[in-house]
This record gives sequence, C-alpha cells and structure tokens, in this order.
Amino acid sequence: MKKIIVLFINLFIIQLMAAQEAQLPLKEIPTAPDTFSSGNMVARMIEGLGFRYYWASKDLKEEDLAYKPSDDARNIMETLQHIYGLTNVIKNGPTSTANGRGEDLSKYSYGELRKMTLDNLNEAALLMRDKTSDDVANMKVVFDRGGQTSEFPFWNMINGPIADAIYHTGQVVTMRRSNGNPINPKISVFTGKVRE
Repeated sequence: MKKIIVLFINLFIIQLMAAQEAQLPLKEIPTAPDTFSSGNMVARMIEGLGFRYYWASKDLKEEDLAYKPSDDARNIMETLQHIYGLTNVIKNGPTSTANGRGEDLSKYSYGELRKMTLDNLNEAALLMRDKTSDDVANMKVVFDRGGQTSEFPFWNMINGPIADAIYHTGQVVTMRRSNGNPINPKISVFTGKVRE
C-alpha cells in the first residue's frame, strides 16, 4: 500500500512539474515580426537570449547547481543568480526604470529563479516590440545607488546586460556539459526551435 501511495505522489509531482514547465516562456523563439524596427531587433536579441537560457537552465540537478570549474569561479546557481540580476536591468530598460542594489537571491529556489528570469526576458521582449528608432533613442539605462543616479544611453544595454547575459548563459551550457549533464542536442539556436 505504501508503495502505491509513493508511486501516486511521484506521478503527481511529475505532472505538476510538467505543467509548470509548459507555462514558462521562450521554449521556442516566437515568430519573427513582419517588419524591421529598432525595437523588434532588440526584442529578437532578448528572445534569442531567452531561448538559450531556457534550454541552458532546464533540468539542472542539485549537483549541477553546485558545480564550478575552479575554486575561485562561480558555481552554476551563482551564475543563474547573476543572469537573473542582468535580466532585471534588461526588463527595466524599455521603461527607463531605475535599477537599485541587487536583492538577496539566496531565498529563491532554482525553479523560482528560472521562472523569474524567463518572465523578465519575455516581458522585456514584449516591451521592445514595435518600438521605433526614436523610442529606443530616448530609452535610458538608469542606476540608483543610494541616491546617486547615473544614466546611460540604451546602446549600453546591448553591449552590457544583454551581451553579458548571453555570455553567462554560454557558461552554464559549458559547466553543465563538464558536469555530465549536457543540454538537449536537438536544440537549434539558429531556428529557435527544437528539432524533431
């Protein structure tokens, strides 16, 4: 009887996890817009990052999260936390919202952090859609460090947080492969889809 109960509990947990996974954005890159605009181009970059992050961070185990290539390097969980912080800046860019000091991310589980990161990227991409060159030119990357505010042109978003998050997502791919848990080999970053 105990075995049957344990089996049903495990099946319920698996179904719950599958349902949560199905709700996450950026499993595939959305269909490209019909027109090119500054905003659409940035949105597509963010969607490409989100797609890569989705698969780089999918199905990580506890031993993966603790893995780091050397004593002075970040482990995978710390890298995911850093990427999340970058996605906050990316999400705030389209509205020129100030970025404050980072919060304590240790309170979030791997699953919570992954969902929040993907939600940030999806929201940022949606905010950027169909923005004109003038819209993007007027966006600022703003930091507020204890009353000291600094503003940067949106150009810094591209070579800063977006490029940095892509870079660190690649590190997660490499670290998990080194730890024996490579990403799904059917992922096509070129098409933004999973090959059948």
